[in-house]
Amino acid sequence: MSKAGLTRQNILQKAFTLIYRKGFQATSIDEIIATTQVTKGAFFYHFKNKEEMGLAIINEVMYPSMYPYMISTLEGPGNIPDKIYNMIKNLLQAPFFEVEHGCPTVNLIEEMAPLNEAFKSALQKLVKEWQKAIEIAIEKAQAKGEIDTQHDAKMIALYITINYNGIRNMGKVLGRTCYGKFLQEFKKYLSALK
Repeated sequence: MSKAGLTRQNILQKAFTLIYRKGFQATSIDEIIATTQVTKGAFFYHFKNKEEMGLAIINEVMYPSMYPYMISTLEGPGNIPDKIYNMIKNLLQAPFFEVEHGCPTVNLIEEMAPLNEAFKSALQKLVKEWQKAIEIAIEKAQAKGEIDTQHDAKMIALYITINYNGIRNMGKVLGRTCYGKFLQEFKKYLSALK
């Protein structure tokens, strides 16, 4: 990777951490510059403004780092309800997520989607792709007889992502211990779909 590419990646990674912990609006360009130790000129060489940088974080940092946890877990052979359970379990235990700060995607959805159409669109793409992957997995499970066909695969996908959102937010105030009880109930829910 070129020096410019490494600088861009450094800015995005460090800005991601700041935004994850403080929020997008509360994180200033000056803080990002101080943390990355680049000049203002270097920052603006890579990004026109903070919004462009924020969208790059969604597309170049968040999406690639979350893809293995969100979508690739559902691919390949094996029992699909177990894969869905493991997907949520792995997301809750992902090393780059801090319980007290919740999920970076969920945080940006809550903070920026109502205020900024470009953010809403980028976040919507990420969520819809995840929901579609779950929906396809549910349909495969139905074809294999692992999940009853009376259930609406699209609604199950929505339900799963909504529950993930909720437990990540509850973890901010209740701590990691709430994840264990949630996972027990989530496993029962998946079993009841058979």
